[in-house]
Amino acid sequence: MKPTTQPPCRFKLLATAASLMILSGCASVNFEQSIDQTNTVAADFTQGQLALAQTQAQRAAQDQTATQILQKPISQSDAVRLALVNSPALQALLAQHWADAARAAQTGRIANPVFTFENLRMADELELGRLLTFGLLDLLTLPQRYGIAQRQIAQAQLRLTNSVIDQVTQVRQAWVKAVAAQQNLIYSKQVNDAAQASAELARRMQAVGNFSKLQRARQQAFYADAATQWAAAQHANTATKEALVRLLGLTDVQTQALTLPERLPDLPANPRSPQEIGQKASQGRLDLQLAQAEYEGAAKAQGLNALTSVTDIELGLRRNTITNNAAGTSTLSSGYDVSARLPIFDWGGLKRDAMNAQTLAAANRLEATIRAAGSNLRESYSAYRTAFDVSRHYRDEVLPLRKTISEENVLRYNGMLIGVFELLADTRDQVSSVMAAIAAEQQYWLSAAALQASLMGKPTLATVGVIPAAGAGGAAGH
Repeated sequence: MKPTTQPPCRFKLLATAASLMILSGCASVNFEQSIDQTNTVAADFTQGQLALAQTQAQRAAQDQTATQILQKPISQSDAVRLALVNSPALQALLAQHWADAARAAQTGRIANPVFTFENLRMADELELGRLLTFGLLDLLTLPQRYGIAQRQIAQAQLRLTNSVIDQVTQVRQAWVKAVAAQQNLIYSKQVNDAAQASAELARRMQAVGNFSKLQRARQQAFYADAATQWAAAQHANTATKEALVRLLGLTDVQTQALTLPERLPDLPANPRSPQEIGQKASQGRLDLQLAQAEYEGAAKAQGLNALTSVTDIELGLRRNTITNNAAGTSTLSSGYDVSARLPIFDWGGLKRDAMNAQTLAAANRLEATIRAAGSNLRESYSAYRTAFDVSRHYRDEVLPLRKTISEENVLRYNGMLIGVFELLADTRDQVSSVMAAIAAEQQYWLSAAALQASLMGKPTLATVGVIPAAGAGGAAGH
């Protein structure tokens, strides 16, 4: 047997360097750390309780927490906690983020090498060939691809936080709408009962000749309108509650246990100041961070694709053994193969054009986000402050005046200065004022949730609608 021929030292060094780069340059994802980061950045939204249930024990623990929350009327913060531990949609969002981050990390790793074994027999000779092939261009561009992968992981992290903020904001606003609809249902029934009493009294008075047909028709028309409004309030109560149920991810059994507070929370003593809002917003908006990360990632990928769009190079380390059975000899040979894709038919021009356009689009999205950020925040604060002022006006001015008017009308009725129809009409006006105040409170809490999301860089629609004039429906009763 002849002594084997050793491969040159440079190939050993190349293989060793490649191994070290692969081991030290692989992008990875720490999902638990990602969840912790979201809990930290969006602490006002997640309350530090965002978690993905990966085992049956964790799922059982979350179910137990949900059961404890449902044992009493849930506040707005309770609704958020319940969604965090109970909503399958939110759990799916977390799992999807894990998958997206893992795929992003995968792009920063080098492809596995390919091992080829050949067995060739010719007459008395046997040739055994062994070839180890890996992408040389992949290896050379590993640092760049690692950097791109890290940026994609960071983008996935920002998108996760952004999506969680959006989900929590939806829960907060759905809770406000459900509680307000429940309040409106109670007062709508009171208006309906008062209108029904007026219509029945008018019918009896017409029957004995003390009321004209026109007077009775007016009372009956108002009763018809009140009945329609009550039916609409019943559906609104059901629809808003079911919307909340879907966001919370409740089962049928949990839905039966769901209880809401009787009324919306009181207004805070003072609204948030513009200075506070500006200070909060300056701490870093997610939309700006995400747009910046997307632009930087596109720019980095553009430089890498300028090379990979033209060619691809593979390096193979070969080791062959040739055995001559007749001569009783065996020969070892070593070498390497280099293969490159020749840019004959496709020079990668379209790929580079697409990447250039992608980078340009990312740059313009970043600029558009920067320009719109201040405008979105100002609009959100305007809606918040207007809703606060309107709701406070109802609380401090309209409702006290309506109460005074009602008390005076009771005195006038006791003194026989007004009749029962005037008293019933005043009752309807007072209830309508209360319902308008509830609508104003609802708009305030909706705009407060929207402002909180906008501060984090998740612009959320917050409109201040037209509140029906208090007591406008009672004109028919006078």
